[in-house]
Amino acid sequence: MALEAQYREFKRSEWAQLHGRQDKTVSTAELDQIRSLNDKVDLADVREIYLPLTEFIRVRLRSFLSTAYNDATFLRDNAGHTPFIIGISGSVAVGKSTTARLLQLMLSRQLPQLKVQMLTTDGFLYSNAELASRGLSDRKGFPESYDMRALTDFLVDVKLNRKALAPQYSHASYDVIPGAFTEVDHPDILIVEGINVLQKGHESPIYYSDLYDFTLYVDAEPDNIERWFLERFNQLLDLAADDPNDFYHQWAMGKRADAMAMAKDVWQTVNLANLYDYILPTRDRASVVLHKTATHAIDKVYLRKF
Repeated sequence: MALEAQYREFKRSEWAQLHGRQDKTVSTAELDQIRSLNDKVDLADVREIYLPLTEFIRVRLRSFLSTAYNDATFLRDNAGHTPFIIGISGSVAVGKSTTARLLQLMLSRQLPQLKVQMLTTDGFLYSNAELASRGLSDRKGFPESYDMRALTDFLVDVKLNRKALAPQYSHASYDVIPGAFTEVDHPDILIVEGINVLQKGHESPIYYSDLYDFTLYVDAEPDNIERWFLERFNQLLDLAADDPNDFYHQWAMGKRADAMAMAKDVWQTVNLANLYDYILPTRDRASVVLHKTATHAIDKVYLRKF
């Protein structure tokens, strides 16, 4: 089914008009802090895309809380506390992390009485040693490289209002950090970002999207994402040149052309294949799709009809 068939399309100018009275925005300095390497987001994006988006999320949050209250009233039960979980998916290098951090900042500012947490699913990757033992080193990022059962159990614990621990991941070492966890302790809103957010758990009957109350997919043409991936890789080499402990240092010390050729091969054989086979097919499960142009600017917003 074509995206347009089940989504209502808003051009950027149309979506911007949906911004209401909310004026608790962010500063340029704050954007500089949360912007991912090689990503581009400015105050115009905040005003025209993210302010209407956060207001729409607040509409969905009110509906979610109302449903929980009405169900509890009917069942003559205590509604208790159930976190509202937001999932953000999309390709590697498309800008998911920037979107997640920006939404966390804006929702925290607009709803200061609520606890808003954010984490990435990267921590649920198997360690590099475990991937090697399973013969999956060249499949890192594909569904089978994640401990999907652990991720499912984590989300279930969050939904049941239990304290939950999420493993931490280091992009500098390109590996899970042994013994390091992020504690998710009764948040009102939890934002989860990752390429596998909308996927069906490997060897699990549960779709992760069944555990989310609102989902986003950050979309762009594959050719644009490839260019952003290579630009980011080149910048990572520059940053790693003086740090022998950085995962990218080994390539920063060699010929740049050879390193870039390797990165292009990784994009073609790993990231692009993963995008076409496992990530892009989940796009139609998202509540909202943000479409990016070649300059990272969001030109269209798609709102799911059903």
